[in-house]
Amino acid sequence: MTPGEVGQARADTPGIGCSIHFNSAGSSLPTRMSVDAMIDHLRLESEIGGYEAHARMRAEVDRPYAALAELLNASPDEIALTQNATRSWDLAFYSLPLKRGDRIVTGRAEYCGNFIGLLHRARREGIEIDVVPDTETGEISVEHLERMLTDRTRLIALTHTPTSGGLVNPAAEVGAVARRAGIPFLLDACQTVGQMVIDVEAIGCDMLSATARKFLRGPRGVGFLYVRREMIERLDPAILDDHAADWIADDAFEIRNDARRMETRECNFAGRIGFGVALDYALGISIEKIQARVAVLADELRGRLESMPGVIVHDRGSVKCAIVTFSVAGQAAEAVKAELARRRISVTVSHAEATRLDMCARGLDEIVRASVHYYNTIEEIEQLTEAIAQIRKEAA
Repeated sequence: MTPGEVGQARADTPGIGCSIHFNSAGSSLPTRMSVDAMIDHLRLESEIGGYEAHARMRAEVDRPYAALAELLNASPDEIALTQNATRSWDLAFYSLPLKRGDRIVTGRAEYCGNFIGLLHRARREGIEIDVVPDTETGEISVEHLERMLTDRTRLIALTHTPTSGGLVNPAAEVGAVARRAGIPFLLDACQTVGQMVIDVEAIGCDMLSATARKFLRGPRGVGFLYVRREMIERLDPAILDDHAADWIADDAFEIRNDARRMETRECNFAGRIGFGVALDYALGISIEKIQARVAVLADELRGRLESMPGVIVHDRGSVKCAIVTFSVAGQAAEAVKAELARRRISVTVSHAEATRLDMCARGLDEIVRASVHYYNTIEEIEQLTEAIAQIRKEAA
C-alpha cells in the first residue's frame, strides 16, 4: 500500500482518533462507510418497518455472497451467512454424519470453541479425536498427519492461525493430504481471512469458517461459512427452518441445494449490509496489498519486541502473520494490557483456556496479544514499544 492509501484508510476510520488499536485479531476498527450503512438501515427499519426495509435494500443485504465468493475464489451458492465464526464451524461440524468409532484429526493449536465441539460429540456419539503433533517450529506436522489417517477418519479439522500466536499452519499442504485421502477438510480461517490471500481452491478445503469483525473490518454478529459445492449434499443440518428448506407436502420437506441450507431466515440485516460495505472496501484495496502491508508491520513489531530486555516474544511458525504475542518479565499479561489501555493503546490477552493443548504444552498461562492491521503505522508501533519500556521501568 502507498502512503496515500494508508492515509486514506486512516481518514476513513473514525476510531483512529480515539486510541491506538492493536486488536484486529479480536475486533478491528470499522470504516465510517460501513458504520453509516448500518445506521442508515436501522433508521430505515424504524421508518418503514423491517420487512419493507429488507425488500428495498435486498441487493445490499445480499452483497456479501458475491463479495465473499470473489474474496475466496468460490461461488456465491457456496457461501452461507451466519452469526459468527464459531457458529459457522459448528454448523459444518454438527451437520456431518458421525458414529461411534469414527475419528476426527485435528492440530494442537485448535481453538477452544472448536475443541469443545469435538469433545461434545466424543461424549455424545463416541467419536475419537486424534491430535497431530507439531513440527519443531510449531506448525502442524503434515508428515504425521498423513500417517495418522485411517479408514475410520471422517474429518480433518484445522485452525489456520491460532489465537495464541502468529504462526500460519500449512493449510494447502493439509488440503492436498485430505484430497488424496478423500477425507473432508474443515478449516477455521477466522484469524486469516482479511489479512492474507485465502483461495479455497488452492487450499483444497471443503469447508471454511470465519467472521466479519476481525481482519475484514466488518461488524460483530456476522460470520460466514464456505461449503464446496460437492460437499453441500453431504451436510445434514442439525436445525432447519423455512429458509433452509421448503415444506412441499403435509408430511414432507425439501432442503435447499446450496450452502444457504445452513442459514436461518432471521438475521442481522443491518450487519450484513455493513459487512458488504467492509468487503468491498477490502477488495478495493486488494488483499495482496493488505497482506504485504501487514507483514511489514508485524515484522517491525516483532523485531522491536525481540530486542527489548525483559520482553519475550512467543510466536512460533516458519510463516507468521499479523498476530504478535509476548510477555513482559515480572508483569502479568492482564496488568500490561491495563497499563497500555491507560495510555490509550489497545491490546488483548490470550489465556491458556483458549488454546489449551498449545499453551499448556509451552508452559504459558497468559500472554499479551497485539495484532496489527494495514491502517496501523510504524509510529504507532514505536509508541507501543516505548509504552512497554516505560511500564517495565515503572515496575522496577
